[in-house]
Amino acid sequence: MSTAIVWFRRDLRLADHPALSAACAAHERVLPVYIDAPHEEGDWAPGGASRWWLHHSLSALQSQLGEQGASLHVRHGDSLAVLRELIEATGASAVYWNRVYEPAGIARDSAVKAALREQGVDAHSFNGSLWFEPWQLETKQQTPYRVFTPFWRNLRPQLSVTSPLPVPAIRGIEAEGRLAIESLELRPTIRWGAGLHDTWRPGEHGAWEWLEVFADDAVADYAIARDLPARHGTSYLSPHLHFGEISPRQIHHALAARVAAVDARRRPDIEPFLRELGWREFSHHLLYHFPTTPTANFDARFDRFPWAADSQAWLERWQRGRTGIPLVDAGMRELWHTGWMHNRVRMVVASFLCKNLRQHWHHGARWFWDTLVDADLANNSLGWQWVAGSGADAAPYFRVFNPVSQAQKFDKQGEYLRRWLPELADAPLPLLHEPWKDPVLLKRSGYPAPMVDLGESRAAALGAYQAMRGA
Repeated sequence: MSTAIVWFRRDLRLADHPALSAACAAHERVLPVYIDAPHEEGDWAPGGASRWWLHHSLSALQSQLGEQGASLHVRHGDSLAVLRELIEATGASAVYWNRVYEPAGIARDSAVKAALREQGVDAHSFNGSLWFEPWQLETKQQTPYRVFTPFWRNLRPQLSVTSPLPVPAIRGIEAEGRLAIESLELRPTIRWGAGLHDTWRPGEHGAWEWLEVFADDAVADYAIARDLPARHGTSYLSPHLHFGEISPRQIHHALAARVAAVDARRRPDIEPFLRELGWREFSHHLLYHFPTTPTANFDARFDRFPWAADSQAWLERWQRGRTGIPLVDAGMRELWHTGWMHNRVRMVVASFLCKNLRQHWHHGARWFWDTLVDADLANNSLGWQWVAGSGADAAPYFRVFNPVSQAQKFDKQGEYLRRWLPELADAPLPLLHEPWKDPVLLKRSGYPAPMVDLGESRAAALGAYQAMRGA
């Protein structure tokens, strides 16, 4: 009987899974495999929040496979070595997987594919996580895109609503040496996971639950509500997308079907949300063509930017939400408790770190990498370089987000601030946005005074930028 191995990575679902569908169509038996190999991720092994999510996502996948009469074979070690052991044990003639696009993953997968084919084993890889491969879209000059708008203008007309692949009939087999998911020790050893557990349901079913909520309650107002951190105005799908529990094609198809079923006068406009998925595509396009962007300034001029001296004390206050700036602190506390932060607030806290404190964007990117459940190398790198001003299609450096005016505009009644800053829950507006204006409030609440003066630190940041340009 013909046997194939399906190598799961960040495609932890059964529906719309090109590799799984192809293997089930071509072979009589399949062995679903997950190999824990964080050492193969280079400098970007999964952070703590991602590992928590991975544990629960693997458990959800194991349950789903069990419902299909199959099981997930979990192993730890070098991917190629484990695959070779399983090929020998099962007599598998082929290995199937969906591609990843981080530099270390590309290098590893290329080496695995070449080695397997050299020993006579078929190796097939597929696109299971993007609308288009990063190499399929290019400028008229046949160069990679560096600016999002023309990238989107090229991508959007080519985007068609195609039916996702159904869950295939899986005829699973077993192999010796399977590990329990718990043995991978992915969950945190400190008391951290309670807030994550209360907020999220990792797995394919959890992804579809969020999509249904978004389609019912938020997509119609997305263009406006996505900027309001106190509202559930965003999709909350980013961690599910990162771990491949749902695909962009599935999301597009489901939203398009919802639109088609509604009377034309009441149809929600899904274009703003599709454009945000386009940013996700753009980030992977950039990482593929410019693989040093997680660590190197995309704009080389920033190599001579006069960052302030690294300050562990400043970084710790920022990380713990004790900067004395309410919107920044609320965002950082939301991040620590839930493993997620509203996108508008992400820009504000990043701007405060990079510009008001003038700490290198590397520090922020690393903290987000460890604490975000949706930590994605492409998106994280693009986001931090965008705010810092050093990235592709970045915000101009002189755009310094004012956390007070941002809170006054997007959290007018202070609902978000009161939720995450309980010591200020009884503070009246407008003092909630600027509590330092009342020393009695600060003393009574225990809330800290601001680390820096927002106006003075902004001026210092702009002066540093001018010094860089004149260097």
